[in-house]
Amino acid sequence: MSSFWSGWIIVLTLGHLIALIVLLKWNMKNYTDVEEGESMGHEFDGITELNHPLPKWWTYLFWICLGWAFLYLAFYPGLGNFQGLLGWSSSNQHVLSLEDSERQTQQALEEGRLVQYVRERARADEVYGPLFASYANQTIEEIAQDSDALRVGQRLFLQNCAQCHGSDARGGIGFPNLTDGVFNWGGSPADIKHTLMQGRVAEMPAFADQLGEQGIREMAAYVLSLSGRNVDRDLARAGEANFVTCAACHGMNGKGNPALGAPDLTNNVWLYGGSQRAIEETLRHGRNGVMPRWDSILGEDKVQILSGYIYSLNN
Repeated sequence: MSSFWSGWIIVLTLGHLIALIVLLKWNMKNYTDVEEGESMGHEFDGITELNHPLPKWWTYLFWICLGWAFLYLAFYPGLGNFQGLLGWSSSNQHVLSLEDSERQTQQALEEGRLVQYVRERARADEVYGPLFASYANQTIEEIAQDSDALRVGQRLFLQNCAQCHGSDARGGIGFPNLTDGVFNWGGSPADIKHTLMQGRVAEMPAFADQLGEQGIREMAAYVLSLSGRNVDRDLARAGEANFVTCAACHGMNGKGNPALGAPDLTNNVWLYGGSQRAIEETLRHGRNGVMPRWDSILGEDKVQILSGYIYSLNN
């Protein structure tokens, strides 16, 4: 925030508080010749206005609130760029990367600064770290059979994975369904953990220039035929002649290759949609999906539990 806007906020905030103090003091004094408790000479619909001061409890409450406002603004951020006497902040500020966040977190701990997020995270690691470690000592297959560990894994999933894969883990367009047993990079316990720890980057190239529009239509028809869909047979035959272009990743039979993350084209499961139009879009422009790595975010203990939960959804 620029110095001008910081100063503007400070002036407005303190000015309003001072105005409230003046207004409160003005309302505590009797500026009329009418004694307290006497009629002010105003009557409407049988109701007479009396000269009564503010109730004491109400006045005290006003003063307490005003005092609290000044104390809060003195100790906590709120007045423009002033960070408060305690140096408190809700989280690390101006973070541009995960590495930057970790660096600022470590720096805040070393300097003893009051960063709420850092302290809550440290407290959570202290309290729940032994619990995660105890479950992480189990194999992924054992975790998948442990109801208590699965409840922990489900919470980790809802907090970190549901944004993309949905709370029910059924995914959406561009985000894999984790409950149908189809894993492009392999569905074994080791494969699932590796995906979570290291992330995945899928690179389906664009073929618009290589195949042309007619070639795109033909290839889409052939790809659909691999999963038993009804297609134009002439288009499919023409597409099959050029499928060698795709076989390098998906195999000559279209069964895919988990080592490359190339999906099986015969199971009628389509990450980006299985319509003729959607497949043509995929062939024309390519797809570049990214699954982020979680090793530095969650740590291996939590990833082990999360892997067991995901494995349990299919086993």
